[in-house]
Amino acid sequence: MCGIVGYVGPKPVLPILMAGLKRLEYRGYDSSGVALLHNHSLIVTKTPGKIAQLEKLVDGFDLESNCGIGHTRWATHGVPNQLNAHPHTDTPEEIALVHNGIIENFRTLKEFLERQGFKMKTETDTEVLVHLIRFNYNGDFTEAVRRALLQVEGTYGIAVISSKDPNKIVAARMGSPLVIGHGENENFVASDVAAMLDHTNQVVYLEDGEIATVTPEEYKITTIENEKIAPQIQEVTWTLDQIEKGGYEHFMLKEIHEQPATLRNAMRGRLNFEEAISRLNGLNLQQEQLRQIKRIVITACGTSWHAGLIGEYMIEELARIPVEVEYASEFRYRSPVMEPDTVMFVISQSGETTDTQAAMREAKKHGASVFGIVNVVGSTIARESDGGVYIHAGPEIGVASTKAFTSQLVVLSLITLMLARMRNLSFQQGQEFIEALEKIPEKAEKIFESEDQIKKIAEQYCQTNNFLYLGRGINFPVALEGALKLKEISYIHAEGYPAAEMKHGPIALIDENMPVVVIALKDPVYEKVMSNIAEVRTRNGQVIAIATEGDTEIAERANHVIYIPETHRLLSPLLSVIPLQLLAYHIALLRGCHVDQPRNLAKSVTVE
Repeated sequence: MCGIVGYVGPKPVLPILMAGLKRLEYRGYDSSGVALLHNHSLIVTKTPGKIAQLEKLVDGFDLESNCGIGHTRWATHGVPNQLNAHPHTDTPEEIALVHNGIIENFRTLKEFLERQGFKMKTETDTEVLVHLIRFNYNGDFTEAVRRALLQVEGTYGIAVISSKDPNKIVAARMGSPLVIGHGENENFVASDVAAMLDHTNQVVYLEDGEIATVTPEEYKITTIENEKIAPQIQEVTWTLDQIEKGGYEHFMLKEIHEQPATLRNAMRGRLNFEEAISRLNGLNLQQEQLRQIKRIVITACGTSWHAGLIGEYMIEELARIPVEVEYASEFRYRSPVMEPDTVMFVISQSGETTDTQAAMREAKKHGASVFGIVNVVGSTIARESDGGVYIHAGPEIGVASTKAFTSQLVVLSLITLMLARMRNLSFQQGQEFIEALEKIPEKAEKIFESEDQIKKIAEQYCQTNNFLYLGRGINFPVALEGALKLKEISYIHAEGYPAAEMKHGPIALIDENMPVVVIALKDPVYEKVMSNIAEVRTRNGQVIAIATEGDTEIAERANHVIYIPETHRLLSPLLSVIPLQLLAYHIALLRGCHVDQPRNLAKSVTVE
């Protein structure tokens, strides 16, 4: 992995590839490269480091090339260096390939190819695939790719070109997203629509097990078994403006500040005040089916898993349905019990997270109904689930998720309200919940008035090596999310704990050098949290408290207090997480970290 772009058409290909690769930078990468077809020859240029390094290498290229592929790589097999960077070529350098994913049986294939006389130059699994295509080539380029893929086990999104068959890109997908962009006498291939959006918004999403032969005039799609597929063109509704920084220094800061708008988008048209209920037609469930749900399993990874934990608190308290939240990566490798009337919600910003897809398929195999909560329209989870809800957060470019997280929480709030009103939640209780939810965006806007204060706190603690985050009840997952944000983008070691668990181990770490972020809102466990703060202060720990507006008592207990507006207790994570996002951002900025593209991370994790 991580980013693929390809073009075939009448225009010079290099500027298109370079612009596309820049649009894919947000996904995280450690090397990049391009392969161009020129006078029936391949020109391959690649380098470790950022795309700026690649730009220096191709600067001044004056090639009449109208077909090529490019790649940003996030290393899995082989260190990030020039040799291991993509594109990879066969020995005669007549075939070039870029690849996202992991070829699981590459060692077996490598041994087979070496017995046939092929010599490998790199440490990658991808090089094996390009030699395997060469081995299967017998005059038909697409057929060679198809036959090679029949021998492959694992995941891939690939784009391949050959000097033997110019003006053609062969693309294929299995578990790693790939999309074709349709233009006038030109066509595109990419792992993400962002790479082609300034040229076309007409796209075809490849499904697993499909191969596309792409020329300037057309694209033909078949299965790996060579069955013809009728492509379905979809229109991308995102605009270029939405994937630009809009005057902000970083995408992450822009996306944090977009949250009042994205929160409104997530609930727009879904609140029924007359009946104090939510409308979620995408779930494709009738009222009686909703009433029959006996158990819910939520599965996700990373930030989305934290959203699922908050959903568990909400659903169990208001709808009284038992909920289990599972790491998707663990769920897929055990023997889950999926009883009748159990439903699964899978949460993924991209809709392409490999582990989450696998968990979804495992649940469906056991007969469960599966519903997606995703951001990207047309993504794999959106297509394969039985129904679902889009979070409408718009494109999220920063690798560390912010606005998608709060939009996921809005959708989980809407699901909670719908399920609860189908059971025992009164009209008045539903009305209180829905009115509180509607006011969340304007309350979120108010939090940004504290950003200068948050910057000053960041200045004081930006050189700290460790942080502890504490929360109780529904704000315990917020502590987990706050700690994750800090370690993701600032590389500071941070851990989130239930506040009461501090004395069962982590309290040993507390001293004057340990900042402790405590979510201490005015709720039923407030006094308990205040006791936890006292335990920290007694040991000279530095307390940064997230508190309810108007709480004067906490100012006497904590070293720093960041206030958020009061809201319904179960909706408080929508507000309490925002100061933690800002704190992580400003600390990372002061430490000189690459906020939008933190090291070793990718935006869409399409490998195990």
